[in-house]
Amino acid sequence: MFEQGGGPPVRTAAPGSPGAHTAARAKGGPPGWPDRVPPPGARGWEQAAVSWLLDLCPPEYRGHAVLRRHPVALAWLADQHVAAQVEAMRQAYRCARVDLGEALPAGTTQALLVCLEHEGLRLRAAQRGIALIREVLDGNVFIERL
Repeated sequence: MFEQGGGPPVRTAAPGSPGAHTAARAKGGPPGWPDRVPPPGARGWEQAAVSWLLDLCPPEYRGHAVLRRHPVALAWLADQHVAAQVEAMRQAYRCARVDLGEALPAGTTQALLVCLEHEGLRLRAAQRGIALIREVLDGNVFIERL
């Protein structure tokens, strides 16, 4: 549930290799790259990524300097947090009809399920973005597939 058709996987190249060119940057990053984050290598992309990752986490996380100083740790923590949210959406989707079916007006349960489905898809897209950011922070360079 909440799975997106992600298309073909994106290949990565080691920094400095012949395939590590700027084609991915020209298009705004690889498929699934967060819209609010400039492409890898662009000026300020890492600060924007930190801001985007913090937006995925509880607001209290902004008070921890270690998360701003170490984006790899923040990306890992954001991934853990979003994965838990995806599981919560799945559980809510499974239980909504039984738990709320009689308590809600007619048609509301179906609208709630649509809401949960959309939120689940948003969270799965966030997971993809987090994974891409983590790859870049690990030193991978995205290259365009032919």
